[in-house]
Order: sequence, then C-alpha cells, then structure tokens
Amino acid sequence: MSHNTTEVLVGGAVLAAAIAFAVYTGQMTGLSQARDGYELRASFRSLEGVTVGTDVRLAGVKIGTVTGVELNPETYRADTRFTVQNGIQIPDDSAVVVSSEGLLGGNFVEIMPGGSPFYYAPGEEIADTQGAVSLVTLLLKFVSGSGGSGNGGGGE
Repeated sequence: MSHNTTEVLVGGAVLAAAIAFAVYTGQMTGLSQARDGYELRASFRSLEGVTVGTDVRLAGVKIGTVTGVELNPETYRADTRFTVQNGIQIPDDSAVVVSSEGLLGGNFVEIMPGGSPFYYAPGEEIADTQGAVSLVTLLLKFVSGSGGSGNGGGGE
C-alpha cells in the first residue's frame, strides 16, 4: 500500500509543477492577461520580425500586443491589428513604427505619439506607419557604395 501512496504523491507533485510552469509561462508571455484593452489597426509596407504576440510600446513601456497580421492581397501590405491598454489614449496624429531593440534584438511595434487633442477610437486605423528597416539591405547598400552620395547621374 505504501508503494501506491508514494506513486500518487510523486504524480501529484509532478502535476503541480506542470501547472505552475504553465501558469508562469502564460504570465511571462502575456497570454494570461485579460484582453482589457481596445484594438487599433495599421498597415505596413514591411513587417519583418513582427508576429502575433509582439510587444506594442510607447516610450519604451509595453502598452499592448500585436493580435493579428494578414497580407492584404490588393495592396500587398501587412494589415496589422493590435491592442492598447484601456486608459491609454493615442492622439490621432500619432505614427506607428516597427523598431528594433538593437543589432541582435528583436523587433517591436512602437507608437510615436502626436500632439493632437483628439484620440483614436477603438477599431480605427493609424495611417502614418513606417515599416521595418532590413539590416541586411542597409549593410549591402553600405558595402556596395550605393547609398546616395550625391553623384546620382542627375546632371546635364
């Protein structure tokens, strides 16, 4: 009988550890947070490095999460949906930029606030966007020397 009790106790401990790990993972990734925010939309030419779950930041502080990314077959742009925490109002002349955490860091969506006294309503689309800048493309331009040095063949 003690052999059976030991197995039950060990199984219970393993199950408790698995549940604790799942809860911890959910909290760290933001999956367990209630969707207590409102949704905004934006359309980007390039959304490189941004997927569902990517942070949305304002002044370096996470204020939301990317909730959807789709390719628009008519415009060939990445239509993006993201949430912003309730209580944070975004001026309607703000810009949305895909930013990088550094050379080796990941990308995130950054909101550059404007100065308008009017704010975006839930579900509206932010028109002023700037897509991701590819580090590889920049390096290739630098190495090949075609960075717009002023000798661009526009003379007579």
